Amino acid sequence: MLVKVIGLDIGGANTKAAFLRTKDGVATEIKTAVEYFPVWKEKNKLAKMLLALKERLCGKMQFDGVGVTMTAELSDAYQTKREGINHILSCVTKTFVDVPLFVLDVDATLIPISTAKMAPLRVAAANWAATGWMVSQLLKSCVIVDIGSTSTSIIPIVNGRVAAEGKTDLEKLMCGELVYTGSLRTNVAAIVNSVPIRNGYARVSSELFALSADVHLILGNITKKDYTSETADGRGKTVREAMARLARVVCADIEMLTEQEIRQIARYIYSKQVEQVAESLSKVYSRVKAFVNTEVPVVITGIGKNFLAGVAAEKVGADKIIDLADLLKDDVTAASPAVGVALMTASQLEGCVAKWTL
Repeated sequence: MLVKVIGLDIGGANTKAAFLRTKDGVATEIKTAVEYFPVWKEKNKLAKMLLALKERLCGKMQFDGVGVTMTAELSDAYQTKREGINHILSCVTKTFVDVPLFVLDVDATLIPISTAKMAPLRVAAANWAATGWMVSQLLKSCVIVDIGSTSTSIIPIVNGRVAAEGKTDLEKLMCGELVYTGSLRTNVAAIVNSVPIRNGYARVSSELFALSADVHLILGNITKKDYTSETADGRGKTVREAMARLARVVCADIEMLTEQEIRQIARYIYSKQVEQVAESLSKVYSRVKAFVNTEVPVVITGIGKNFLAGVAAEKVGADKIIDLADLLKDDVTAASPAVGVALMTASQLEGCVAKWTL
């Protein structure tokens, strides 16, 4: 049986898509795409963006199903998650006509759009479940750390099953399975209260002057090409411009601070962001270790996998660190939930769990 599907992970800032082809239960082709699309600015153009993303991935090709997960309902473009989910799913319905549509819920199952609209909290911010389900097909027990542009998901897998304590974002923030810190879009003032400067400390401004992307660009953790989000001041994405933004966090500028002083500030912020991730990872990791008698690896994915997730995993003393790219394919790691929900959709249509060609 030949199956062609699309998986969508519709975020507030970035929408990720994956085209997956399977034959007789084996994945034979995969393509991914990521589109920066700030829903809070252009929610009325969402359907148009989805259509463009579909054509970018597979042109006019006919396919057999679409799997959807989302986090964009949290955007302040919507007053409630119910409103957001209804709007997002309506846009999906307009874009993909006469194709079976499935929505991922927090129990890692696919449900019809009609059911999702009636129970919006069941599908709100469920994208972590797609990544968790996908990895659970490959490793019996582990902890996944998925760091995107905006947030970090920490997903426990125990005995081949997703073992998340939290289902909603609120519950996940409380139990350590969600950390609202990311590789690009995090306000520096949400990472630190003060920074070291000239043998002392300066409190930071709470204004949106600089982002985590500026820190990582200055330190060489990302390139200008990786800096896909908007800058805080609307200016460019050179290291010098990033330094100007970071200097402004302490109400200074690049004429008042030396390059060395700005880099010192960047290194400090970076270390504190790693600590943010490590603190929650330690909590979830110790919980999994209590249930499992064997080695528990940490699987890292997302655009921050190497310079944030991997470093945090080392900090908590993980038994082993595995890059998801080593289990699958490198382009999967930037769009893990989209790939996961595509694989789930193909499995649903084939009637068996689709496997990877490794």
